[in-house]
Amino acid sequence: MEQFYTYLPGILLAYSAFLLGVSSPGPNVLAVIGTSMSVSRKAGVSLALGVASGSFTWAMLTALGLSALLATYASAITVIKIVGGLYLLFLAYKAFKSAASAHDIQARTLDGKTRSPFGYALSGYIIQMTNPKAALTWIAIIALGLQPGAPLWVAAVIVIGTFMLSIVIHVLYAVAFSTPIMVALYGKARRYIQATLGCFFAFAGVKLLTSRS
Repeated sequence: MEQFYTYLPGILLAYSAFLLGVSSPGPNVLAVIGTSMSVSRKAGVSLALGVASGSFTWAMLTALGLSALLATYASAITVIKIVGGLYLLFLAYKAFKSAASAHDIQARTLDGKTRSPFGYALSGYIIQMTNPKAALTWIAIIALGLQPGAPLWVAAVIVIGTFMLSIVIHVLYAVAFSTPIMVALYGKARRYIQATLGCFFAFAGVKLLTSRS
């Protein structure tokens, strides 16, 4: 139990980074929102489940890759933290820039004809897996929670926990944004949300760059 509490702060920080990252709509979230609004709630939920599955795949690949790398080259954590920290600072810049912008979110729909629920889920998975920023995002998230010498169960807790959070958050997006009023409400709070995200990403980036272990 004592060992669990040793790694708990890092795990919670990784969860927080993931949650706030999902709160900043990217291509995957905008696709879920657009599909829910223009097609149906069911289609949006199916797409959301596909996106969540893609998040799980990225998380698992990143966690296993970093765990194996650190087991072989302990000094690699320095490079990983530099890459992750700089990317978090980049996300902070983008969040502050979005907060200063007058533009609202622009939901998008998928091209082509209406799909089956499995088709929407597959499309969501492909959208997430082909997102070039996903790898850097997961490197930053895993690096925040995975300390050198951490046992494999720490990576498992991060991966499984973020997967469950991904399902809940993306499905909530699909359900909530199937009603246009939610888009208007989000638009009013968007600047405050983005400013908060910017502060957190800046904090996490500096923490990752200045941590010694």
